[in-house]
Amino acid sequence: MPKMKSHRGAARRIKKTGTGLFKIYHSHGDHIFTKKSRKRKRHLRKSAMASAADSRKLRRLLP
Repeated sequence: MPKMKSHRGAARRIKKTGTGLFKIYHSHGDHIFTKKSRKRKRHLRKSAMASAADSRKLRRLLP
């Protein structure tokens, strides 16, 4: 049986934590800042944890 391969696009964007949760980063936080509020830009800098529904899909992408 061949090796399981991780989805390389997902592997570059998502990290698995020690407890098995998935750490994700917000989108839209790298350019066109003039139309975004200060609060919105500040919140986009922070990472977040993936929801339970998304985590089931991510488990298949990142074995």
